[in-house]
Amino acid sequence: MKIRIWRITRLCTLSTLPALAFSVLIAMSAHQAQAQEAGDHQYTSEAVEAGSQVYTQQCALCHGPQGALVDGINLSIGQFRTVQSDTDLRQVIGEGAGEGRMPAFSLRAEELNGVIAFIRAGFDPEGEAVKIGDPIRGKTLFEGEGQCADCHRVRGVGPRTAPDLSNIGAIRTPASLQRNILDPATALLPINRPVRLVTRNEETIVGRRLNEDTYTVQIIDSQERLRSLKKTDLVSYEISDEPSKQPTTMSSDEVADVIGYLLTLRGLE
Repeated sequence: MKIRIWRITRLCTLSTLPALAFSVLIAMSAHQAQAQEAGDHQYTSEAVEAGSQVYTQQCALCHGPQGALVDGINLSIGQFRTVQSDTDLRQVIGEGAGEGRMPAFSLRAEELNGVIAFIRAGFDPEGEAVKIGDPIRGKTLFEGEGQCADCHRVRGVGPRTAPDLSNIGAIRTPASLQRNILDPATALLPINRPVRLVTRNEETIVGRRLNEDTYTVQIIDSQERLRSLKKTDLVSYEISDEPSKQPTTMSSDEVADVIGYLLTLRGLE
């Protein structure tokens, strides 16, 4: 494990308008269709780019070029009335929203994949589009086989040895959540890296930082106790360059489901 030694005195700190009849649909190559298989956890850049063309011809009339014309919906930032997963999006686009709010669109599979990829990329043809799975399955994985709940606390339930995720869906993007699951070493915020402190009384404390200023550091130790320490009382203060958690062994579909669940966590009961 790589360790960075800090000197004690160092300063740290997402229309009701009727839709037009279908115009010419945008064709995508067979290669792109094959590249976007059901098991992918992330859409291809080709799918995102082609989806932007489908969106412009089929969706922009009602939703607007930036996806924000319909009251209560902003597609570019992932704000929907009822949609959570990519499966929900496919159903709404293919079957309509009901009560005349949105008609059903008969898109080919590759066109539908492209539109969803474009939405998930935040309307950026060059952006990163992450597949979002079923949040119900994701919750089951989070609390069970995924072992996420072994360290993370949600809505007052769970340990405090890792960051509380109760409002993670409001502050992190799907791409950021995916990186934290697949490659925690590069995605973990510096404040959340494990620390090891030794006091002048020869006490060794291992835990996670909550806050730090010029003179003090506050941590949750390995026994989930809140500790506030003066830096002048420390003999050494080590911050690991590697996270305590390892990359997940979940499948790509399972990762997509967990991301779907995490996006529902917005600090509200």
